[in-house]
This record gives sequence, structure tokens and C-alpha cells, in this order.
Amino acid sequence: PLVLIDDVIDYDTEKNIVKTVVNINENCMFFDKELNGVSSMVGLEYMAQTIGAYSYFKNNMTPPKIGFLLGTRLFNTNIKTFENGKQYFMSAKEIFTDNRIVSFECFIYNEENEVCANANINVYIPEEDEAMGALNG
Repeated sequence: PLVLIDDVIDYDTEKNIVKTVVNINENCMFFDKELNGVSSMVGLEYMAQTIGAYSYFKNNMTPPKIGFLLGTRLFNTNIKTFENGKQYFMSAKEIFTDNRIVSFECFIYNEENEVCANANINVYIPEEDEAMGALNG
């Protein structure tokens, strides 16, 4: 129930990129009737879930390892709301990795291919026992 993106529309593991889509409607988690859409702040989670999709393909279509969002640099949004009835397209491109820290350049585009939001997102991929310890408290 926490999956917010609707589909993966393209991926290229040689170019280190994945593209996803979300269709905004009243059934979307975080839909706000007063805004008649979803707050643009949710765009950060759309980007994070797109990164998760990238990890799936990078790991030969096996469940990705646990990753922790370390931080976001320069999250910019040009809109207040992801509007009801519209589609938005996310892209995440791996721009750096040392196999523990991974940086992604992420964008969200509207149907007219205009940039609605962008950010650089850093993810930490711990060793499995370290990840389980963090999750179990």
C-alpha cells in the first residue's frame, strides 16, 4: 500500500537510469482534496521510490538491498501541487557509487516534458546485518 509510483516505463542499467510514472487521482495516497492533487513535497518520495525501482533492475531483477536515504541536496520544485488527472514522469540516474554510498540525480517532468522538480539524493547501503540491526532498533 505504500508504493506510490504506478509503473516503470524505461530502464537502462548501462546508462544507470530508470524512468517511472505516477497518475494523480483521488485514490492516490496523500491526495489532498483542498489542493485537488498531491503536494509537491511528496515528489521527494516519488524520487526515492524511483531509485528503489532502479536498484531492482541493477540487482538483476531481484529484491534490492535495504537502503537509507541520507539526504537530499537542492530539492527544487516549480509547482505546489501534482494536479488531479495528470501524469508525472520521474527519472533517477546514478551519478556516483562506492557500493555503500550512492548518489542519484532525479527529475520529475509533467506531460509537456517540463521539469517540475529535481534533486540530488544520497543513499546509504549498509551491510545486511547492519541494516537488520537498524531496522530492529
